[in-house]
Amino acid sequence: MRKLYRSQRDKKVSGLCGGLADWFGFDATVIRLIALIAAIFSFGSVLIFYIIASILVPKEPIGSFNSNFDFN
Repeated sequence: MRKLYRSQRDKKVSGLCGGLADWFGFDATVIRLIALIAAIFSFGSVLIFYIIASILVPKEPIGSFNSNFDFN
C-alpha cells in the first residue's frame, strides 16, 4: 500500500495537491482545480481542511523522488 506524502517536486503551496495527485494517479493541475472549486463553493471550509492536512501529512522523503538533474 502506498503512503500519502506532501510532494517535494510538484508543489505550489505546501505540496499537498501534488502528493494527492501522485497518490491517486492524476495530474496535479486537476487536483488543484478541484480543491479551488471546492474551496469557493464551501465558503472556505475546504481551506481549513487543506491547512490541517498540510500539517498532518508528512513531507515526501528526500530520496524517494526522481530528480530531473543528471550528475554524469
